[in-house]
This record gives sequence, C-alpha cells and structure tokens, in this order.
Amino acid sequence: MVKFIAERDHRTFVDDHGVTVHYYVWSPGKPRGVVQIAHGVGEHALRYEALAQDLVNRGYAVYADDHRGHGATGVEQWAGDLTRIGKLGVGGLRATQQNLRDLATIIRRERGALPLALVAHSWGSLMAQNLLNAGNHPWDAVALTGTAHRTPRGMNGGDLNARHKHLGTTGAEWLSRDPEVAAAFVADELTTDAKVLTLFGLRDALRLYGRPSKLDRDIPLLIVVGDDDPLGGEASAKKLADDYLRRGGLSDVELIVYPGARHEVFNETNQQEVRDDLIAWLDARLFDGARATGTA
Repeated sequence: MVKFIAERDHRTFVDDHGVTVHYYVWSPGKPRGVVQIAHGVGEHALRYEALAQDLVNRGYAVYADDHRGHGATGVEQWAGDLTRIGKLGVGGLRATQQNLRDLATIIRRERGALPLALVAHSWGSLMAQNLLNAGNHPWDAVALTGTAHRTPRGMNGGDLNARHKHLGTTGAEWLSRDPEVAAAFVADELTTDAKVLTLFGLRDALRLYGRPSKLDRDIPLLIVVGDDDPLGGEASAKKLADDYLRRGGLSDVELIVYPGARHEVFNETNQQEVRDDLIAWLDARLFDGARATGTA
C-alpha cells in the first residue's frame, strides 16, 4: 500500500457549559471505520499525528479533541494564559468526560453506521474506564494505552518521573526511552507536567479512581502498556484485564506489554510496532476477514 499524508481539519463544538472544544479530523476518501483518540493529561491531540496518519492509511477516519484546559481548547478557554494549561474549568472532570461523548455523537452523525473505536491514552484511558462503567457508551471497541488499575496500589499518584530522573534533566524521562520525546515535550508550550492533584483539584483527582463494574454491553477491549511505565506497568495492567473479564463481564480482553517501554507507547522507540499491533487488533475486531484485508 502506498502511503499518503492526510490533511488535518480543525473544527470546534460548544459544550453545555459554553466551553469551545477544539478537535481535529483526518480522513481517507472512503473510510471503512472511525477511531476516536483521547489524549492524556498535560498534552494535546496533535501529539498523535503519526498514529492518525497510519490509521488513515489503513482506511480509518480519525477524530481527536483537545480536552478541556488542554491544547487549542485550553488556549481559547483561558484567553491565551498558558500558565492555566491543564486546568479543566467549569464542570471539571465530569464535563470533560461528557465532551468525549459529545465528540462521539458528532462522529455518529457524520459517519453513520461505520464501526467506531475509542483509543484512549493515560488520563484519557481513565476517563474511558469511567464512561464504560457508566454504561450506554457509543463505542464498538475500546483500546486503553498507558493505562492502570485505578486503585491506590495499582496506580501511581506521586512523582511519575522519580525512577527515571537519573536519566536526564527534563523531568519527562518517564515518557519514552527516546530522549527526543522528553526534549520535545518540555519545549512544547502547550504541554505541562502531569500533576493531576494540582491541575484538577482533590475532588476530580479522586474521581479517577475506581474499578470496572458490570458493563451493559460486551465489546472487545485492548490494554497496551510498557513494562517500565511508572503509572502502572505490567502488574497493574494484568489486574485491570482480569477485572474486565471477571467484574466487567467482557469476553474479549487482550493485554499487550512491551518490554522496556515507558509510558507513551505511541512515542516509544518501537512506536511503529505499537501502531501496527493496534491497527491489526482493530481490523480483527471491527471487520470480517475479507474487509480487514482492504486498503485505504
């Protein structure tokens, strides 16, 4: 398949609290499915450009929002005051989670009955877990990356760079084995340290804890982590997978652990392998064998 570079469309919607949420769309000419991307805390959707392009080249339209307080949404929300990037504003975490549903509603309206998957990273994956518990979610498959079992023992709520700080001076060494990722993160004016308690406050920080409950629909679920991810890592991810099978009632839960990888699996030294594995999983779960072999 000859790869092409998809143009990125920048759009907005206004949520129930009057916040203008910015989002981006990448699309092939005739998509066969749609992927919604939910980014992590202290970052923004455009850090997923390479993933979006690979998905487009495999026939998926891609939608990704800058969550409240983050990226272009945060810039407009805080009138250009970049010292407030990461703060969620009116409605807090619950409104941010609702925005993920809002974007899915837009996708369903625009893309009809095409299969829709959610790929949610880090904080995005924690919000996704809350939304799965709440029921009546809009996704046909969900992939959780850089995620954790949301308990005090299973999810690190402290200094995420503590065990990697001897490897550099940026404070972002925990993100990837590639030092250029840490350097780019700190140089980006729209990123900030993932200090959830400081950014969100105690009440919303506590809302990120919880365990899977019985889901109202059996969907395929993928969990992807690096075994050197300080947020949770392999042991935490195994507990999460087991909970989705036992407590959540899911029948198709797959766990992929990358040896040596840190938190941002899509920015790791083996990032192409990670993207390929994700897309292969999406193809297998969303399409039958004949359609899964098609090209964009």
